[in-house]
Amino acid sequence: MKKYLLYILSMVCCVCLFACKSKENENKEFDYDTVPDTMESSTYDIAFVSDIGELKDKAFNQGTWEGVKRYAYENKKSYKYYQPENGNNASDEDRYNAMKSAIEKGAKVIVSSGMAQEKAITQAATEHPDVKFIFIDGKTVNLENVSAIVFQEEQAAFLAGYASVMDGYTKFGFFGDDSENASQKRSAYGFIQGVNEAAKEKNMVIDIKLSWKAESPEGQADESKKMIEEWYQSGTEVIFTCGNVSSDVMAVAKEKNKKVISVDIDHSHNNQNVLTSAVKGLREGAMYALSNLFNDKWSDFSNKSVSLGIKDDAVGLPYSNASWRFNKFSVKDYNKLISNLKEESIKIDSDFEGFETKKYSNVKLEII
Repeated sequence: MKKYLLYILSMVCCVCLFACKSKENENKEFDYDTVPDTMESSTYDIAFVSDIGELKDKAFNQGTWEGVKRYAYENKKSYKYYQPENGNNASDEDRYNAMKSAIEKGAKVIVSSGMAQEKAITQAATEHPDVKFIFIDGKTVNLENVSAIVFQEEQAAFLAGYASVMDGYTKFGFFGDDSENASQKRSAYGFIQGVNEAAKEKNMVIDIKLSWKAESPEGQADESKKMIEEWYQSGTEVIFTCGNVSSDVMAVAKEKNKKVISVDIDHSHNNQNVLTSAVKGLREGAMYALSNLFNDKWSDFSNKSVSLGIKDDAVGLPYSNASWRFNKFSVKDYNKLISNLKEESIKIDSDFEGFETKKYSNVKLEII
């Protein structure tokens, strides 16, 4: 998956991704570089099984692993990571074998991230009912020893849309590659709501073009790239993108020196044209799940998909000095918006069904 090949701002700065942190982690520092990646032990309480790519990929593997490592280290649990064989060509069997190796080494809890882990987790969890599996950014697999931790993408996208309008942008696009994908639909609906809320406050109507197109074949310029170029050339200032097509949008934005909004992880380090990113707190999600499991709250998670959002400090916009690229909308403004959303003086609708045909008070939505 292409998102694994994109570099982001150093994960050491990840503690600055979200405006508000839980009291448990408030004012605490953790040196992820000097803390060992494996606690020497004959057996290991917690195992992390990575997906394709390097462990420290500055993306999904590293974000989840750092959450596992920090929780285990601070709570005196033994821990170890396992990587499937065959690198970027790892198969479901390779992932399963990595999980099996972890269990043979005594792991009672296995943490993995990414949808590609589904088949391996299902097989391993079925064969080992006494082992708990935490599936970060995955989905429920109908087993009592598996819990999925997912993120409220619509909330992160809302923040990106609201901030962009408040910063002065008025013409937007949303470009995804799968109109049936719930995650992408949540992002689209949240983004529209954020733009609409800010436009309402500024008493203006804003245009958003929306399209679902497949990504371009490698090395080829197809219809999707041409459409992205046309949008930018015709006045679209910022395109919010998600799915595998994101690489096309970010490539065109870089080439044309236009603005783009990314998802999942902070892409600002890789592309100076990334205005902001609607980020998921992979580290926070892993720590949240492990904390609850070891505090005897597994029944609240068993065979469920637990959705984390702003109230859990699990989604947000990156706001380190290097990644904050708004000029008029400040970090102080962002903190105030977060507070309003937590207090529900501003509300975000999560029911995305039929969002494309809804009427928005201050957004003119054009489906292409």
